[in-house]
Amino acid sequence: MQFLAAMSLVFVATIAHAANFEMTPTIQAELDKWKTVIAEWAADPTIVKAVVEQNSKGPIPEMDNAKWKTTRRSDPIVKEFQTNPAGQFLKAKIEATGGAASEAFLSAARGEKVAFVEKTTSYIHQGQAKFDVPLTTGKSWQGKSEFDESSQTYAIQISVAVLVDGKPSGALVVGVSLSNLAKTAQQ
Repeated sequence: MQFLAAMSLVFVATIAHAANFEMTPTIQAELDKWKTVIAEWAADPTIVKAVVEQNSKGPIPEMDNAKWKTTRRSDPIVKEFQTNPAGQFLKAKIEATGGAASEAFLSAARGEKVAFVEKTTSYIHQGQAKFDVPLTTGKSWQGKSEFDESSQTYAIQISVAVLVDGKPSGALVVGVSLSNLAKTAQQ
């Protein structure tokens, strides 16, 4: 019972952390810089090639978000998304940020995953703004501060289109750590 009470306090404290996050002009300027960085990542040949290849295959047959939720992190399907060249590229980019970016995942034209650093909550993000906005408009999308289950951190997600021959063909989503943004605002 004490464990449940302690976990409730932690949950309430973390909700308060996100709710108290204030978007200042300094933080928005930092996020705008991140949009440029993420667009550079999305234009890398490793990422573009992975999206082109996945678009030629389509989603994994029989895989949907319900089945994805029951797929273990240790499953070979999950490991393939992490260890393919695009997954390795994203992992290296996230590690190089020193904690400023907390997650990254790449989706193909139908919203299915191409690569990621950690298993995502959903296999298909089609129908969600983080996927639909960049894919249909070519413009970046910025979410609100929220707890991300896959990275276990509070972050603001930013997504950008992956362009193939100048046309949006996939989306790259990166989570920018709230604690890093707060540090930036204090400087």
